[in-house]
Amino acid sequence: MSGADFEGADDSVLPFSVEALDVRGRAVRLGPLADAVLARHAYPAPVARVVGEALALTALLGSALKDAGRFQLQTQSDGPLGMIVVDFEAPGSMRGYARFDADVVAAAIAAGATTTGELLGRGHLAMTVEQGVANTRYQGIVALQGQSLEEAAHGYFQQSEQIPTRIRLAVGEVLGGGGRHAWRAGGVMVQFLPTSPERARQADIDPGDAPEGHVVHVVAEDDAWVEARSLVETVEDHELLDPMVGSERLLYRLFHERGARVFDAMPLRDECRCSRERVQTMLSRFSPEERRDMVADDGMIGVTCEFCSRAYIFAPAEIEQPEG
Repeated sequence: MSGADFEGADDSVLPFSVEALDVRGRAVRLGPLADAVLARHAYPAPVARVVGEALALTALLGSALKDAGRFQLQTQSDGPLGMIVVDFEAPGSMRGYARFDADVVAAAIAAGATTTGELLGRGHLAMTVEQGVANTRYQGIVALQGQSLEEAAHGYFQQSEQIPTRIRLAVGEVLGGGGRHAWRAGGVMVQFLPTSPERARQADIDPGDAPEGHVVHVVAEDDAWVEARSLVETVEDHELLDPMVGSERLLYRLFHERGARVFDAMPLRDECRCSRERVQTMLSRFSPEERRDMVADDGMIGVTCEFCSRAYIFAPAEIEQPEG
């Protein structure tokens, strides 16, 4: 292996390639970042795990952006966990939050319905990319039908990008200093990118209610892709979460026989884009009547950022729109 000395430490994404198998990929490890995002909201543990998966998946996908741009992952569904939003802003700022009905989530936990698919239910997963000086915007949407985020992402790449892709995600708690449990998340993604597009062809999507006798188009998978995908499928959760197993060591375990090349790791940070000025601008867009309805008993208007939980307090006069 070759690459930077910063070998995929906590809160970083490590890009890599395995030329012998025509695959490229990224590995992510989230330590303090994941713990900060999840702990500040005090989510129930099953909810925190799903949000942690969304953080790891967003880091894997958003880190494909270069020097500028924004990637957003958002779920909207009918399950106990109704919405998740995670933002990635290049070159490495992340933030995220979830909305849910606490009573409905508590009932689901009591019933043992705590898998990602059970908590999300049915709806959609949207992935939005904004990039370039012209703010070019692209959005891909895939249905959520009770599956995991891993499975939803696989469906997205098969339908929208038509790139053979395999992703593994893991979230868990580890015992930290002072006996406190801290959240960690990790993931690894490989994509099959041969020079010849014919080698990357995938089988057709299941036709569903096709007429009887319909012949399904079968495409034999490339042996190199089968090997790469199978190796990633052997990754266990503890390998993605163990603070003593860095991304470079994990990649060596997986691909040492084929030879993997790592590139410069990309540091990630827990950083929200909210500011007093932005909140003030947002409030100024409401009508005077709407702003009057926002005034609390103490005569002030309070706004709390859903991402970072920072509270902003304004006197009504501070956000009055100028006349004319």
